[in-house]
Amino acid sequence: MSVALLEFHCFENLWLYDVMINNMDPRRMTVNSSQSSFLVFSAYFDSGHLKYLFFVIVMSLYFLIITANVLLIVVICVNRSLHEPMYMFLCSLFVNELYGSTGLFPSLLLQILSDVHTVSAPLCFLQIFCVHTYGTAELANLAVMSYDRYLAICFPLQYHTRMSPCKVSMLIVLTWFSSFLVITVLISLMYCDNYSIVKLACSDTTVNNIYGLISTPLVILCPVSLILYTYMRILKICFSGSKQTRQKAVSTCTPHLASLLNFSFGCFFEILQSRFNMNSVPSMLRIFLSLYFLTCQPVFNPLMYGLTLSKISLTCKKLLCRGSSTFIIV
Repeated sequence: MSVALLEFHCFENLWLYDVMINNMDPRRMTVNSSQSSFLVFSAYFDSGHLKYLFFVIVMSLYFLIITANVLLIVVICVNRSLHEPMYMFLCSLFVNELYGSTGLFPSLLLQILSDVHTVSAPLCFLQIFCVHTYGTAELANLAVMSYDRYLAICFPLQYHTRMSPCKVSMLIVLTWFSSFLVITVLISLMYCDNYSIVKLACSDTTVNNIYGLISTPLVILCPVSLILYTYMRILKICFSGSKQTRQKAVSTCTPHLASLLNFSFGCFFEILQSRFNMNSVPSMLRIFLSLYFLTCQPVFNPLMYGLTLSKISLTCKKLLCRGSSTFIIV
């Protein structure tokens, strides 16, 4: 009878109940089981009947995420005037929000209603895979979107030539393929690509650490470097360009920057919590911040882009008005 707000999702503050996971130190295990390997969440507190209230709140948030992202995906796909590179990249971003939230919310909802908060090791590792691929794809999508804005603002006359439909498709495929490829290799070399699990190993983890040092620039520094470079060029054009150029940059780059900063904030705390002792931070605040980039980002992006980009907001209003008028007639 506890309420489940995961602390660091599926892989922070875990007790292993079995020694069947390779290379885990049996001295750190709490209980031995003869057949199964599973882990116990420690970030739950007794809430009694309030767990049903928490379940409704989390379910409502998940429903909002699905509704908002699916609505914008449908709007972009159905409306031919939105079949432009910027909106295609947005569609890819919204798909990733659905993917990331689905990697968290179903298990979270199940744990909220459960009295025994355990998860099998394979399911735990699957969730870790989903979380990491979501984060990598999110950063890659934001990097591609910054490159798109760079071409649109710095090379407006050559934009449609440089950003052809074929190139747009290639960039979207590359974004997803590279994200899954990097994490798949990580999973095969490490137990589940998580520093907290690696710390439980009793064998030498040098290979894991070396691979982490190699993969970090690929996953983080490369997209961030591209984003910084494109925005430096955009700022240079804005300062030397016309008022119309500045207005275009502000209207299209503001939601992207807001999304990037929001995601970076969540990832920053995620990295801090996995690497350093955060016991000085209040427990509830740690739980909220550890879930931030998986719960707030999927809500933030569709609301931000849906409200600030005029083409999307107008199309959504027309769609909703048409739906409401049809309902009234019926």
